[in-house]
Amino acid sequence: MKVGDALPSEQALATQLGVSRTVAREAMRALAALGVLQLGNGRRARVAAMNADAMSILLDHTVYTGQLSIQQVLDVRRTLELRTVGLAALRRTDEQAKELLEIVDRMFTALRTEPTQIMELDIRFHTLIARASGNALYELLVDSYGVITRQTWSIGWHARATEANREENIRCHERIATAIMMQDSTKAEAAMTEHFETAISVLIRAGVT
Repeated sequence: MKVGDALPSEQALATQLGVSRTVAREAMRALAALGVLQLGNGRRARVAAMNADAMSILLDHTVYTGQLSIQQVLDVRRTLELRTVGLAALRRTDEQAKELLEIVDRMFTALRTEPTQIMELDIRFHTLIARASGNALYELLVDSYGVITRQTWSIGWHARATEANREENIRCHERIATAIMMQDSTKAEAAMTEHFETAISVLIRAGVT
């Protein structure tokens, strides 16, 4: 089956599998919770497109229950994003490169007018880099880290106590976007390394381990 294809009705599935309709319904609900199916009132279940929801729930759970630390999550994310940024520099479209620079411009504007918008712009920036890598799985994985970013972003923002430090954080995003625009994978990876080393250092100083 392909994304968007409709499944047989609950009754048809129950008959085919030799189970009760209640069992078939609960199985479909479980698959929907995992992001495998889409359910809607009054219509049949459909095959869902892959999304980051299930991975986000897993990451949130493992951090909340102490099975993984924030630093462990960031260590894996750093490795992942070094790969995506290098590929993005080689594979990005002109539109994607332009959008990355536009996001940076909006971050600078938000710094002066609406700092609370910067977090969502930051998440969008990293997701777009993953999309520009040309591998949908990278985009899904990077997108799933948004749940952790939303937990730690304000801590890092307040730890960068001066406007100069906050502006430098955006400058680092600008260096990443510019390297991708220039299709220079070496500079893109170097800028992303700098970005993560600084971000992790800031969080450690703020007591996030």
